[in-house]
Amino acid sequence: MDINQKIILNEAKDYLFITLGLILFSFGWAVFLLPYTIVTGGVTGIAAIIFYATGIPIESSYLVINIALLIVALKILGFKFMMKTIYAIFALSFFLWAMQKMVENPDGSFIQLLGPGQDFMSLAIGTGITGCSLAIVFLHNGSTGGTDIIAAIINKFHNFSIGQALIALDIIIIGSCLFIPAFGETFVERSTRLVFGFLAMAIECTVLDYVMNARRESVQFMIFSKKWQEIANAIGTKMDHGVTILDGHGWYTGHERKVLCILARKNESVMIFRLIKMIDPNAFVSQSSVIGVYGEGFDSIKVKVPKKIKQKKQLQNETDSSDKQQP
Repeated sequence: MDINQKIILNEAKDYLFITLGLILFSFGWAVFLLPYTIVTGGVTGIAAIIFYATGIPIESSYLVINIALLIVALKILGFKFMMKTIYAIFALSFFLWAMQKMVENPDGSFIQLLGPGQDFMSLAIGTGITGCSLAIVFLHNGSTGGTDIIAAIINKFHNFSIGQALIALDIIIIGSCLFIPAFGETFVERSTRLVFGFLAMAIECTVLDYVMNARRESVQFMIFSKKWQEIANAIGTKMDHGVTILDGHGWYTGHERKVLCILARKNESVMIFRLIKMIDPNAFVSQSSVIGVYGEGFDSIKVKVPKKIKQKKQLQNETDSSDKQQP
């Protein structure tokens, strides 16, 4: 398989999982959150507030708001960045409409799957599903648009992380429940919806982080074996994985020993253990979890470098270059 086929296959895989994530999100949102008048963050939350207050269909306001944001973002973020976001916006609009129709009664009300008065339980299940589904979308280089676009624009021009921007936007969206009569006639009733909204945001973000971090979790192997060359060759060829060889010295035996050091994804652990056992069942292996691994094959370093340091470094490089050119 050549490189172009691999790229096409990876893109198709991304779109498949993004679609699956969007279907799960629509299911969790329409079946468990919408019938119980629970508000979440993002453009979906804005669309829900508009629906509860005016009756305008959620999929309509969701699509209109996102199209407006896309027009602004296309020029700033570029078309390539927005391709999967555009697909996700239109796909999610359709899935929200379809799922909403599935739980809608003939009189326009919604079926409460867990029964009346089960607001908290429905919130916990619904946000658990939506958090997991968003993780699936993000892990495959997708985005649901909406406030993600706003956060990306803010991150590009200001020293705010995308996470900080999203939290601030969600607080504003959910906080608007206090001023909409559709969430209750009294201040206490609207405050209850506000608390439920913040709780929904907390559960969704917790599930989202857990699923994404579990997928990205990495481990470190230290392998001590007389057959270190065979093990290194097997891991390098069969798993296409890098191996670092360290020089070791046994205190008790006094013998020199080669030690293999491997950083891998946690889901690769079983394959590594299997290769080690096939070659040397008596090998001494240490496995430990690592907080983060950054670089080629793993996560990229996302710390922003201040402009002053960048300019100073660039000036230093230009000075060094001119010094080398002088005879």
